[in-house]
Amino acid sequence: MLGPLLAGDGVTDVLVNGAGRVWVDGREGLSRAAVPGLDTEEQVRALAVRLAAAGGRRLDDASPWVDARLPGGTRLHAVLPALCRSGTHISLRVPPATALGLVDLVGRGSLSPALADVLAEVVVSRRGLLVTGATGAGKTTLLGALLSCVPTGERLVVVEDAAELAPAHPHVVSLESRPGNVEGAGAVGLDVLVRQALRMRPDRLVVGECRGAEVRELLLAMGAGHAGAATLHAARPEDVPVRVVALAGAAGIDPVTALLQLRAAVDVVVPVARGRDGRRRVQGVWTWSGEDGLPAAADEVCGSWSAPSRLVPVVDADGRAAAPARHLARAPRGG
Repeated sequence: MLGPLLAGDGVTDVLVNGAGRVWVDGREGLSRAAVPGLDTEEQVRALAVRLAAAGGRRLDDASPWVDARLPGGTRLHAVLPALCRSGTHISLRVPPATALGLVDLVGRGSLSPALADVLAEVVVSRRGLLVTGATGAGKTTLLGALLSCVPTGERLVVVEDAAELAPAHPHVVSLESRPGNVEGAGAVGLDVLVRQALRMRPDRLVVGECRGAEVRELLLAMGAGHAGAATLHAARPEDVPVRVVALAGAAGIDPVTALLQLRAAVDVVVPVARGRDGRRRVQGVWTWSGEDGLPAAADEVCGSWSAPSRLVPVVDADGRAAAPARHLARAPRGG
């Protein structure tokens, strides 16, 4: 019954907020939709259970939430009233019908041609890369387009909670995490998958979204020379160090070590944002400055080391140089 909405041109999300409340998110933002057959809580819950089963997952009072990938690639998240007082909620994230490249994003007005050229060069030169932005900003779409620029002779190993990335590239290996069963056994997290990916001869190591202990494994790998890329929830590029410190803390890494690993691993941050008009736009390219930006304890550790310590814009949204990009001149990373 949601099929026509999911197939709509430009639709990225379909959201069911309980009985009789369906919303569609597209290029112009959120809009209300009328869907017959979802007028009662029982109908919405039955739909959520069927969708979960189609994704090979269980949804009931014992397991009142589910995160799964449906056969067509749509990502499902559903929550039952045990956790949501207003009824069963369903969130469906729609993958692009075809893999998008930077040229496609230029055509949609998401970035300028000049900025697309800069980003393509960043990818080809094997820089450590983070795509950042808020929820729904288009991080995964942009990362997929960037990965399409990777030379065809390289092997991509992609690690995700629920597989969404499908870059236009001939050699992609996709690994997907697995939740535990009802007894909590059998779970395989992203941190484990990142370690496994490193044993699979990746030319590029990609994490669809860093939001937990996997940040430790990814930063260690990229800091050791692996070319890598990931997305990170951060409303502003300046917030990246704070977000990484918070995630690394959950993995048992102290703030100073986390900041040092971040500086060694990540060369470029590419922020993307969604405007009030609903359009998603790439904001430019950010990298590290040589100015003071670390806590005093980190400065003590670094001593006179001249590595950069604060994220600053070096290329604006129109592809024009905003500041000297000395940090981009260092040697490319190995495979």
